[in-house]
Amino acid sequence: MTSPAVPRQPLLDDAIIALHAPTQAWSGRDGDIGDAAIDGIYHGDVRHIGSVRISVSDSRIETISRSSIDAATVEFGSVLRGLDDDGADPKVRLIRRREVGAGVVRERLGLHSHRDVPLSFSVTVELAPEFAPMQDVKAGLAAATPWRADAVAASDANPGRIEVRSSDGHRSFIVEAAGAAATVADAIVLRWDIELDPRAVIEVGWSATLTDDTLVVGAAATAELLIPPADDPRLTRWVQQATQDLAALRLVLPAHPQDAFYAAGAPWFFTLFGRDSIWAARLALATDPAIAASTLRVLARLQGTKTDPATAEQPGKIPHELRSAPLSLPNEGVHLPPLYYGTVDATPLWVCLLADARDAGMPEAEVRDLVPALRAALTWITDFGSGTGSGFLDYVDETGHGLANQGWKDSGDSIQWRDGRLAEGPIALCEVQAYAYEAAVRGAQLLDDLGENGGDELREWAAVLRDRFREAFWVTTPEGRYPAIALDAHGAAVDSLTSNIGHLLGTGILDADEERACAELLLDASMSSGYGIRTLSLGAAGFWPLSYHGGSVWAHDTAVAVHGMLRSGLLAEARQVAGQLVDAAEGFAYRMPELHSGDSRDAVPFATPYPASCRPQAWSAAAAIVCAQAYAAS
Repeated sequence: MTSPAVPRQPLLDDAIIALHAPTQAWSGRDGDIGDAAIDGIYHGDVRHIGSVRISVSDSRIETISRSSIDAATVEFGSVLRGLDDDGADPKVRLIRRREVGAGVVRERLGLHSHRDVPLSFSVTVELAPEFAPMQDVKAGLAAATPWRADAVAASDANPGRIEVRSSDGHRSFIVEAAGAAATVADAIVLRWDIELDPRAVIEVGWSATLTDDTLVVGAAATAELLIPPADDPRLTRWVQQATQDLAALRLVLPAHPQDAFYAAGAPWFFTLFGRDSIWAARLALATDPAIAASTLRVLARLQGTKTDPATAEQPGKIPHELRSAPLSLPNEGVHLPPLYYGTVDATPLWVCLLADARDAGMPEAEVRDLVPALRAALTWITDFGSGTGSGFLDYVDETGHGLANQGWKDSGDSIQWRDGRLAEGPIALCEVQAYAYEAAVRGAQLLDDLGENGGDELREWAAVLRDRFREAFWVTTPEGRYPAIALDAHGAAVDSLTSNIGHLLGTGILDADEERACAELLLDASMSSGYGIRTLSLGAAGFWPLSYHGGSVWAHDTAVAVHGMLRSGLLAEARQVAGQLVDAAEGFAYRMPELHSGDSRDAVPFATPYPASCRPQAWSAAAAIVCAQAYAAS
């Protein structure tokens, strides 16, 4: 007897995406939407349209090409051989161009004939409304919800205009299709009767304008990002794609439309994420300097003011994520409130970004405006960050349904011993201590420069943290001597060798010899896949190249190590690691995914996809900017 299928997260590696946050369209490689679990047209956190299929009377549609024109535009080329003559060459083509804007998806269908006789046929587009929550799509549990459709503002010239509204009335879309006959049953059907003259072209098209009155984010104003020069044409192509994707991922909070931030990534994270938005802004500082300041302001407005275990809020704490409704991931046992503070690293990273932005030219008046938020963040670091009183910043989920791990490696099995055992929380991560040290030192300097008091106390706190880190975190195993990934609930150093040590570089928590030793380990074959730095070493029992955080390679994680190497003066090492990411980017058509396999380049000719990896991802795109800096500096 066959067991029922277990719901699974959709795979993404072979899908085609066009996006302009907060809207995105995912399809198959033939252009149709609906054959794969991820397919659909999404606006915010809801899949408004589950499928879009095109058919042509008397002919199959055989797709032969697909081109991403930019982040928001993709074009599919097909032949219609059922309408051909008896010659070998295809003479009738369909060019399908999809364009995504903020709240709108348009398709133009170009019908091209090289026949010397007129052709009569029909083109049909069938759209299926759905209104499935994004969290259900991610869990593999998506199902269509009730909807209703009405003809609106129809006329003889434009009969194809239909409004579709979800049963709760909060979400809707209007389909317009000039010249089409429109009908509604289980789906919306648009039909054009085509009379195509010899050697002629006819264009028809449709659009869907999408709305959701519950959205807590909105589209940002268009921005032209600076493109740093590169001496490798592959790096140039990656940077060009990355800047397009970063521009398409910009969002705002509606109350403050002037302050943009980067959505974490597609498809699941079209919203504000403290850690992700900060790191993306930090890595992309050279190409989008303004977004650092605006990201800081957005997060400061949401900074914690009280202690609330249900949301993990504490005074001064920077939030983890913002959504319009609670997030439930039943497959993972996760149930989060709309505004959730379960992150241990976003607060010190906020301070580091403020220091970076000020160094990059953020006006002093804007920096001064953030001094209250700066003081609150520094107080959280020194007074609230250590829930156990150990003196190290640590975390534990007090609710039982929040994130079990609250650093950037936030999967349930990400913190493990070298022998494969999972670490017991509360957990104090090595990189979080480094972020806290850097935040205290640079925060103290900011206060000094602005004529504010408190700098000396912060430097004293940082010096004590640095000494205690050296005493508690360093371990020696057959792979060498290095900082452990974390301390567990008993204060024991969790001894696996991980990419986390790359985040220590350039923060000041290590001395120069220690930084060089860590860089050498990251470049060793145990950690370096040839396509980036593995999250977990080959010497760990839990290593698996397709483990989310236990052997895969994350572009941003590797780029953070490059960023630290540059700040530590390890220029040759930075160039070497950056070159590995450029090699990986080539295999992904220069749109780097969230993560890829940790297989060695000796075993595979191109980096292997992690099949459920998001793309584009803001911090993976921003990795290209740091790699360009490494190429320029070495």
